[in-house]
Amino acid sequence: MSPILAPLGDQAILAYLPDEVAAVGFAAAVRAAGFPWLIEVVPAYATAGVFFDPEQVNLAGVREALARIRPRSGGPAVGKTHDIPCCYELQLDLDRVAGHTGLTADEIIEKHTSHEYTVYAIGFCPGFPYLGYLPSELSGVPRLPSPRLRVEPGSVGLTGRQTGLYPLARPGGWNLIGRTPLTLVDVAGGYFPLRVGDRVRFQRIDRREYECLMGERLRT
Repeated sequence: MSPILAPLGDQAILAYLPDEVAAVGFAAAVRAAGFPWLIEVVPAYATAGVFFDPEQVNLAGVREALARIRPRSGGPAVGKTHDIPCCYELQLDLDRVAGHTGLTADEIIEKHTSHEYTVYAIGFCPGFPYLGYLPSELSGVPRLPSPRLRVEPGSVGLTGRQTGLYPLARPGGWNLIGRTPLTLVDVAGGYFPLRVGDRVRFQRIDRREYECLMGERLRT
């Protein structure tokens, strides 16, 4: 199925795909095509933004080229797999999640760590991965009524059908169920190890392991 293509300003096209897997595969196929005019392709959920050099090609030329692209098979498998340690002892909202799901704290942790997630988008601050999708038993927990003014770096949260990690200190309204000791972003050093299409698994660690790993970078 061909993507729906729409202008995104005068130097980009937004491609609408059937689902998240197709968007990741489409982005990989665009990169693999090696177009000389391609600046960047940014998938996010079921879309992909294709940014081009207007001095090399016009909008019509890009549209024609993209219409011939077919998403690569395998979808998210084009990315890397990351195992991220998480200390659930550093939670703030497990009781709230338990109240909404009817699960115990240990059951919440077991289900959160037994699932593999895909990075479907990067936002709202540098390197923040939106990971989907939660097991059905953990889905549907709303955001906090009032966002916290500061969420500590490494905090692992969930809301709706998604889980994610705060790589930097920011305000936030997700339910915080743990914290990773790893450094996930270094803006000055250009270190952003998580990409759309990557897979993430969480590994439960205790407070002692958390302290031992504090500040280490994510290993791919």
